[in-house]
Amino acid sequence: MPVTDWRSCCQTGVKTLNRDGLTLVEIMVVITIIGLLFALLLPVLSRAKARAQQIQCINNLHQFGTGLQNFLADNHGYISTLGTPGDDYPGTWLRQLQKYGFGNDKTTNFSTTGVWRCPAAHFGDWVTRLPPGVRPSYYVYNTFGFGPKTNSLGLGGNYNPNNGTYTRTRESDVLVPSEMMAFGDSFNGGISFSRAPLDQLENEGNTTTRHQGRGNVVFCDGHTESPTLQFLFTDTNDEALSRWNRDHRPHLELVLP
Repeated sequence: MPVTDWRSCCQTGVKTLNRDGLTLVEIMVVITIIGLLFALLLPVLSRAKARAQQIQCINNLHQFGTGLQNFLADNHGYISTLGTPGDDYPGTWLRQLQKYGFGNDKTTNFSTTGVWRCPAAHFGDWVTRLPPGVRPSYYVYNTFGFGPKTNSLGLGGNYNPNNGTYTRTRESDVLVPSEMMAFGDSFNGGISFSRAPLDQLENEGNTTTRHQGRGNVVFCDGHTESPTLQFLFTDTNDEALSRWNRDHRPHLELVLP
């Protein structure tokens, strides 16, 4: 009987191992590659989301500008800070803008729905300390500029302390509509646009990160811009300050220190 080569026996009698699966080392390599790709893509996705939110916010303010133009066309005066029940346009400026600017008479929650909400804004945990039913506003109106209520340099009208009414700002009172801010982002949850120390606003929400260090505003002629927060709240040059006031003057003497 011939002797079979032992190598042949090994080749024919021993089953080979199944290598269809991945080794531990190969799995770790795959996980590492996925992690690196995720780390590279995450900032891109975050920037894309932030950009989309900023565009939505700008679109909201563009509609505010359109509503303001509609209001001006009807009476040649600006929306007042507050219209008394006997006024032709009663209610807060939010209510006046909705009913007489947007042509919508429905009751609306001005802080949670549609055009009234900036998708990127967060005001921190301070909103949980507000009285029940009180909600922050996502947009503000340049009601007073740098002037006091009784001598307003803004758009909300002059306040009469004797009867609690506001004399409406006339269209002709705004000297340069394309350089006068009308509405903008609310950084503290209030409804009046005012110049405040930037470090104070940073403590009241995601001020600096909301729109990558910028604030969205719409002007009296309806165009929108996104100036830096430094320009809005810190710069003291004439260009930055005059945009707050209807007489197009900087009024540096009235600026908060």
